[in-house]
Amino acid sequence: MAETLVVFDDIVKSFGDVIAVDRMSLDIRKGEFLVIMGSSGCGKTTTLRMLAGLDAPTQGEIRLGGHRINELPTWKRDTPMVWQSLALFPFLDVLRNVEFGLKMRGTDKATRRRKAMDWLERLGIAEFARRDISQLSGGQRQRVALARSLVTEPEILLLDEPLSSLDAHLKVRMQAILSGLQKDLGITFVYVTHSQSEAFSMGDRIVIMSRGRIEQIGAPVEIYRTPHNHFVAEFLGSSNIFRGRVVSVDGGLVSIETGRGRFRVTGSGAGTAQEGTSTVFVVGNDRMVLSQDRPADAGNFLEGRVIGEEFIGATVTIHMETGDGQEIRAQKSHGEIAHLNTNVGERIFASWQPESAYVLPGEIDGPP
Repeated sequence: MAETLVVFDDIVKSFGDVIAVDRMSLDIRKGEFLVIMGSSGCGKTTTLRMLAGLDAPTQGEIRLGGHRINELPTWKRDTPMVWQSLALFPFLDVLRNVEFGLKMRGTDKATRRRKAMDWLERLGIAEFARRDISQLSGGQRQRVALARSLVTEPEILLLDEPLSSLDAHLKVRMQAILSGLQKDLGITFVYVTHSQSEAFSMGDRIVIMSRGRIEQIGAPVEIYRTPHNHFVAEFLGSSNIFRGRVVSVDGGLVSIETGRGRFRVTGSGAGTAQEGTSTVFVVGNDRMVLSQDRPADAGNFLEGRVIGEEFIGATVTIHMETGDGQEIRAQKSHGEIAHLNTNVGERIFASWQPESAYVLPGEIDGPP
C-alpha cells in the first residue's frame, strides 16, 4: 500500500451551531487521485478548504507528511488549489499568471520564465503565453489554472469542482488531461465534485459524504457495485433498492419477502443476512433484463409499465413503474432493447439473477 501523505484525525468543523464536518477520519495516500463527492452542503468543500489552510478545524488534527498543519498559514503549506472560478488574474497575461507563484517565492526571472513556459508546453497552450486571460476559451483557462498550480512542483494539488463551468465535450477532454497528468507526475490529487462521471472516470478512490460524515470510501467499482448503505445506493442512482424481511437462509441462498414478492439473493453481502431480520438489497440498473413476456423462470422478476426513457450516448435507461408505485430502472445498450416496445404505458417485465443482487451491510435493522 502507498505511503500516507495526509491524515484527517477526528476532525470537526463548526460554523456557529452548524456542524459542517463531523468527526472525520481519513487517510490520503501519496500519489493517489482521491475524489470527494456528495450533494451540496455535505462538507466536501469545507474539507478541502481545511487542507488548504483557508478554514481551521474546530477539533482534531490534520497532518501533512507526518507534521501537524492546523496552525500553519496557507502560504507555508504548499497545497495549491484550482478553484471552481479558476481565480486567474485578469490584469496579467497567461505567462505572468503561471509565473506568479514562483515570483512570490523569490524565484529569479529567467528560471520562473523557463519553468512557466515548460508547463504551458506540457499543457499544449504555449502559443497563448502572451494572450490576455479574456481572450481564452474555458478549456484554455482551465489549463492556465493547472499550469499556475503545478509550476511550483507541489506534492499535492487540490481541485474544487474545476470542470463545473465547461461544456460536456470539454469536460470529457479535461478529464482525460487531468487523469493523464496526475499519473505522469505522481502528484497526489484531491478533487471535489458532485459529478459522478468525473468521480468514476478519474478517481483511484472515492469518498462519499453526507451531512459532514463519510458514508463510504472505496475504489470506483467497489462503490458502484457494493454501496455500503441506503444513502450511497440512492445517491449514486445506479441501483434499484428493495426493502424486505429475510424469511430463510439456506447456505448462500437468502430469500427476502418484500411488498412486491419474494426474491432470492446469492450475491455479495448475502452472508450478512439473518432470518427474521429486515434488510435492504440492491440490483444494479445494468443487471436488469427486460422482456415483453413474463420470464419462463419464475424467479426474480417484476411487472410494470414503461413511464419514460433516458438516452445517454450509447446507453438507454428505461424507467418503469410497478403496480404499487415503485420506480425500476434498467440501463441497456440500444441493441439490447431494439426488439422491445418501450413506448410509455407499455407492459414490461424486469428480471435479474440471484447473484446480481447485493445485500447492504449497513442496512440490517434487526427484527422488523
